[in-house]
Formats: sequence, C-alpha cells, structure tokens
Amino acid sequence: LSMFAARAGARHVYAVECSGIIHLARQIVEANGMQDRITLIHGKVEDVQLPVDKVDVIVSEWMGYALLYESMLDSVIFARDKWLAADGLMLPDKASLFMLGIEDMQFKKDKVGFWKDVYGFDMSSIQPTVLAEPIVDIVPLDSVCTKPCQIKSFDLRTVTKPELAFKAPFRLSVSRNDYLTAWALYFEVGFSALPQPVWISTSPRAQATHWRQAVFYLDRQLTVTRNEAVSGELSLRQNHRNPRDLDFTISYVHSGKVEGRKTGSSEYRMR
Repeated sequence: LSMFAARAGARHVYAVECSGIIHLARQIVEANGMQDRITLIHGKVEDVQLPVDKVDVIVSEWMGYALLYESMLDSVIFARDKWLAADGLMLPDKASLFMLGIEDMQFKKDKVGFWKDVYGFDMSSIQPTVLAEPIVDIVPLDSVCTKPCQIKSFDLRTVTKPELAFKAPFRLSVSRNDYLTAWALYFEVGFSALPQPVWISTSPRAQATHWRQAVFYLDRQLTVTRNEAVSGELSLRQNHRNPRDLDFTISYVHSGKVEGRKTGSSEYRMR
C-alpha cells in the first residue's frame, strides 16, 4: 500500500506495521528506490509516534471476514483521531455489511450430520459446537434464495469504536421456493471521496475475493416460499476474552405457507 501511495503522488508516506514482516518490507522499499519517500515504523499504531503532527490521507486495508473480524478498524479509528487533518481523507471512507439467506443443505449435512456416525461412534454432542462456528467460504450464486439486506453502514470519517458493537434488524425477501439453511454475510467498502468513486464488493454476485462470505448455519432449516419474508435481529460484538474474535446472535421469525410460524435464535463465535 505504501508503494502504491508513493507511486500515486504522495509527498511522503509513513507506513506503520506491527509484525516482523516490516523488515522484508524495508528491503522491498529500498529495492524499488522509494526509501526517501517512505518511512517504515515498527510497532502498534497505538504506541508509535509519527515525525509529523498531521497527515492528509489514511489508507488501510483493515477489513476482515464479515467486515469486522480481527478488529483492525479499532486501530484505524485511533490513527484517524490522532493524526488525520481536519480536511483529510480516509481510504476507504464507507463500509456496509449485508446479509442474505442461502440453501446449503448438502454442505451442512457433510459438516454437521457427519458427527452422528463417526466410524460407528455417536459424536453428535459435538454438533452444537460445530454449528456455533461460522464458515468462511465462497457462496455459489445458485445457492442464494433471498434478496440481500443491508445490516449496517459506517462512515469511516466519523464512526467511533463503541458503534462497532451493535444490534440491527433485518428483513430478507425470499426470491424462490427453497429450504433456507444458513445466513451469509458479506460487505462492501467505498472510496466515495475520490474524483471517480470506487466500490469493492464481496457479494456472491461479485468477483470472488479472499474475504469470501461468512456463513452461519441454522440449527434447523426453514421451508420458504417466494415473496415471503424472514425477519429478525443480528447482534455483533467483540468477544470479551479475545477482542479479535466476534460474537454474533441471530434471531429470526418466519411465517410461511408450508410450516407456519417459526422462530429461532442462535449464538455464534467467529475465531
């Protein structure tokens, strides 16, 4: 990122990196003749000092699975509040989290049903633990059975750390007759302040990325019919023991033609 910023015309770049990869990064910067324009600083953003009071632009690839996994946005907010000039730019400056319903019965059977008979042993007591862990995978477009719903949006110029823990309602419109077996989360980030705004999407409809989608399996499937709705609430917060992990609670209500009114609530931990 620092070399791209320098190539794009930044007068000087201060690159902060906590891990040991910074030693290789320094060699790469020197190999490309950019050591006079890029200063690499080893340490956590919260602990380091910059040789300037303010910066004009903050560029960071902070996004994790389901947007907020690993809580790197906390450090970006810290840097913004400490160093960004009043008229400075955040890149990206917009972020949104989306949810949709999918049919993934075979994978759930392989992943969860497997424990009912493991080489002749009943290990079904493991199933609740397996269900509580979201899967990060590429969701095939043909498995999507609802329209997407925006769960939360953030303005990176103004968002605060407490706002990253939230509860938000959702309403998913069913797009075909199917079995809804899981929820999928994806995100989009925007560079809206650029002369030509750019958006990056991790939707199943977009080109696949290393972020893929986060899949949360229901304990029991819902039989849904086109034009019905599944509504509920999604809660997201940092895990109190490890803030890099995320805890989710997803509650839902569905009144369907086939099975009538169904409700449920499940807790998940992304780690």
